[in-house]
Amino acid sequence: MAASKKSGGPRDMLESMYSVIALVFILVACVELCDAAAVVDVYRLIQYDMSGSPFGSRLASLNHHAASLHFPPGADLSRTVLIIPLRELNITFVREYINQKKPLGGLLFLLPEVFRFENGGNKQIHEKEKMKNVLAELEQLLIHANIPYPVYFAFENDEIETVLADIKKNDAIGQPATATTGGYKLVIPTPEPKKVASPTITNIQGWLAGLKADGEANQLPTIAIVASYDTFGVAPALSVGSDSNGSGIVALLEIARLFSLLYSNPKTRGRYNLLFGLTSGGPYNYNGTQKWLRSFDQRLRESIDYAICLNSIGSWDNELWIHVSKPPENAYIKQIFEGFSNVAEELDLKVGLKHKKINISNPRVAWEHEQFSRLRVTAATLSELSVAPDILEGTGGLFDSRQFVNETAIIRGVKLVAESLARHIYGHQGKNVQIFADDSSLAVNPAYVRSWLDLLSQTPRVAPFLSKNDPFVMALKKELVDHTDEVNVQHENLEGMFTFYDSTSARLNIYQVASVTFDLLLLLVLGSYLIVLFSFLVITTRGLDDLISLFRRPPSRKVKTA
Repeated sequence: MAASKKSGGPRDMLESMYSVIALVFILVACVELCDAAAVVDVYRLIQYDMSGSPFGSRLASLNHHAASLHFPPGADLSRTVLIIPLRELNITFVREYINQKKPLGGLLFLLPEVFRFENGGNKQIHEKEKMKNVLAELEQLLIHANIPYPVYFAFENDEIETVLADIKKNDAIGQPATATTGGYKLVIPTPEPKKVASPTITNIQGWLAGLKADGEANQLPTIAIVASYDTFGVAPALSVGSDSNGSGIVALLEIARLFSLLYSNPKTRGRYNLLFGLTSGGPYNYNGTQKWLRSFDQRLRESIDYAICLNSIGSWDNELWIHVSKPPENAYIKQIFEGFSNVAEELDLKVGLKHKKINISNPRVAWEHEQFSRLRVTAATLSELSVAPDILEGTGGLFDSRQFVNETAIIRGVKLVAESLARHIYGHQGKNVQIFADDSSLAVNPAYVRSWLDLLSQTPRVAPFLSKNDPFVMALKKELVDHTDEVNVQHENLEGMFTFYDSTSARLNIYQVASVTFDLLLLLVLGSYLIVLFSFLVITTRGLDDLISLFRRPPSRKVKTA
């Protein structure tokens, strides 16, 4: 009995030792596999339908091998994702693949880190300027194309740069990633996109009541200051629109703050009502502005003396444009233009006038003031743009970021609008009177402008993906509550010819995949190891005869019977 216990001890020890060795081997293999994977934040190309026609990227999930632009000629890319850094972008190649509908597994565009808000700076402006035109061209190509595979954007980092360097090396020697040769595999395990059901748009208005004289029964005239706050871009999760129209929102909020100081004192309250409107649906023919105006009662609409709409005033040098629908000879238009021109001359600025007649039968609305003009309300748009952008263009692209916006330009724009309005309200037209002088308590606050501009430059604002109670919408409402007497919020469904789909961002998993040859070799090594281990354990526990008996042919039935 004692002898059997003695002999059992070492055998048990051997079995435990080999089990531990096998477990360590498996753990090491797993660690190596985990180390080979990287995870990257990616942002999907917008997917939408316009009048029933599909546009943008129609798929979201991804599970293909990766390749660079150095792939061998004639290679089959139907199950391959091309990784294209913006610095190496060949727009002709991309246009050819998309327009000719060549088979492709997917596209991943790498944006330089300089395009991130937190990584921008004045030293990098020159680099961004060089890529701005290329990026704008790429955006318009992708937005207006129907692409039957996933398209994503990501920012460059050390991990993805290392992966791309390996991919380029393999492509250069004619060994692109396949199931046979191995390489890198890109995986995005996301469900397929679904339609955004009943997307909402939210309009916010603030009201500063003018001062009526004692016994006055007539309604005071109203001046409306309006800006559209939402954006549209090639990647909704990156569409911040610092200039279009973040600059207009910042200017409106600062103008509201300045006039709230004046109107808080009955001695300096003007005899005009001021209506501040933050509207949504701007990229979609100013759908929100139309619904907002139609919610007005006739009395309020008729009381509007004129409306000034603010659009893209953050990256101009010395000239702004006033866009109008009524002829320049119109008395109201002449009065508005002369008022702005006089103030501009004192501020050493230039203001030009652009007239564009509207066609009511055409659903296309190029400028926000045109929605007012369709209801016979005098209105104008102040912008750095001399020509209206085409539909879904110039409304918050990837290049419209914080580093391209000049705070000084916004401050000068605020001064121009605020002084022009104040002289009209207080009857100081033609007089060199600075109500909002730099050294006064009514001076424009650069810190306020900067803080709101920074917030807007980090906040994507594509309307279909903003909920009614989105924190950004609530922040706008709170700001108007702080500076105006009465704030109303209007929620409406986004109507028209557009349908949108979700899945705007995801996590990309990058795996280093071994070739089939490696898998077979590993299988052979593991099989041999297990056979040797099994044989050794049988010999040490049962003896060599038992091991041999396992491989003997069993006796036939007749032999057993005999």
